Amino acid sequence: MSEYEPTDTLDVKGLSCPMPVVKTRGAVDDLSSGEILQVVATDSGSMSDLKGWADSTEGVSMLEQEESEAGGEPVFRHFIQKE
Repeated sequence: MSEYEPTDTLDVKGLSCPMPVVKTRGAVDDLSSGEILQVVATDSGSMSDLKGWADSTEGVSMLEQEESEAGGEPVFRHFIQKE
């Protein structure tokens, strides 16, 4: 479990590339500086896609990524902070 307290949570379960990144970009735009967005996805590609997006986007930091399982299905959580 993450040590970060998200300001907001974005559920993109069931969506595949590029939608998790597209939806995350919009949600981060709505955050204030210092706030944290938790993105919950089921697409394994979101691990590399969201990390790559955060690394290449000014004013955004990927704080943590974690993988767990819910109901036999993998779930990927991403904690992104707006700087």
